[in-house]
Amino acid sequence: MSPSRGRFWIAFGPGLLWAGSAIGISHLVQATRAGALAGFGLSGVIVLALILKYPFFEYGPRYAAATGTSLIEGYRRIGAWAFWLYLGITLLTAGIIQSAVVMFTAYLVGFTFGLDWPLPVLAFVVMAPGGVLLWRSRFRGLDLSIKGILLLLAVSTVLAAAVSLPRADLSTLAVWPADVVGSAVPFAFLLALVGWMPSAIDISVWSSLWTLAKSEASGQPCSVETARQDFLVGYVGTAILAFAFVTLGAGVMFGSSDAFADAGPVFSTQLVDLYSATLGAWTRPIVLVAVVTTMLSTTLTVLDGGPRAIERSLFVLRSSRTGAMLSPGGPVYWWSLATLGVLTLVVMGLFIGNLTTMVDFATIVSFLTGPLLGYLNLRAVTSPEMPVEHRPGRAMRALSWVGIVLLGGVGLFYLLSLFARAPGTI
Repeated sequence: MSPSRGRFWIAFGPGLLWAGSAIGISHLVQATRAGALAGFGLSGVIVLALILKYPFFEYGPRYAAATGTSLIEGYRRIGAWAFWLYLGITLLTAGIIQSAVVMFTAYLVGFTFGLDWPLPVLAFVVMAPGGVLLWRSRFRGLDLSIKGILLLLAVSTVLAAAVSLPRADLSTLAVWPADVVGSAVPFAFLLALVGWMPSAIDISVWSSLWTLAKSEASGQPCSVETARQDFLVGYVGTAILAFAFVTLGAGVMFGSSDAFADAGPVFSTQLVDLYSATLGAWTRPIVLVAVVTTMLSTTLTVLDGGPRAIERSLFVLRSSRTGAMLSPGGPVYWWSLATLGVLTLVVMGLFIGNLTTMVDFATIVSFLTGPLLGYLNLRAVTSPEMPVEHRPGRAMRALSWVGIVLLGGVGLFYLLSLFARAPGTI
């Protein structure tokens, strides 16, 4: 094995953690629903979203490897307003997003194993092993576990897609869905698909933190080139699995006369039932493994990513005020993890009827602030702290500006569509 390849395998992992956090509701629900509504007619939209968002996500590991600090420090160096903007988004959305992800996972676990337990109990069953894993094994356990989960996820999803592909109508493939938007595909869904494929831009911060954690765990600093290669592996895998889920929807749901539920968990169980009814009962375990591992990977990374970002934000805040240094993985991390876990159970027990409204609020905040955070990521990787040789080239910077403008436009149209649907509007 060459030295460069050996260094890559030592540093390999943060890109998969990012993929684990991205491959969740956006894939299992949004991508599958895209296939169910339009076959392969929305393929061009998904490719466009993946291309436009790539720079903003890649800047996370790039910045961490080049500077030895996370994007949170990068935001603080831009200005206090940038730091507080990110921290405000994190505090507003972290608990709500975790509650939604855990609820989704708990529902699927109960469905898979036939457990008629209350959702808060199932949520505890889902979160407890993750918390124990992080407590006992720290980052190493997370790194190893997500690789195993994603392997199961990739194999089961690709196999399920391959089985359903012969039933899919490839003639629906389109670069742009001019014929289906507004008829088969609601415009609001198109905006949501673009906004959440492959994920919200704020998780680029998690990627930068995982890059730093991997360097600390391995005892070797990660080079910028290695960090970018590692991320590219995760990103390409995320793109492939997005189209695998599109194929699932196109193969077994497109053209079906069934009415599909708006609620994500119920929609996913409909996919499992329709898949096994259409292609045979032997396929049911394959799809079950695919849907459950999809949400388990997201749950595990969310359990770590949220507390890690909160801890680093408080570290940056305290350092800027007192000059004191805090060790990562300390009490703040564990208190954040415990607080978010308790908050999730409280939401499950008391506010489950209002969770959809809360999730809508959190996702709209992340969606609308995505272009702004993308701009901050671009500012960070072109700042004086960034070595010149590791700054993005002209093509990447140009793509970033195109993404900022287009995603900002999508956000504006999303706001206009919300006002158009509001009671009393014309």
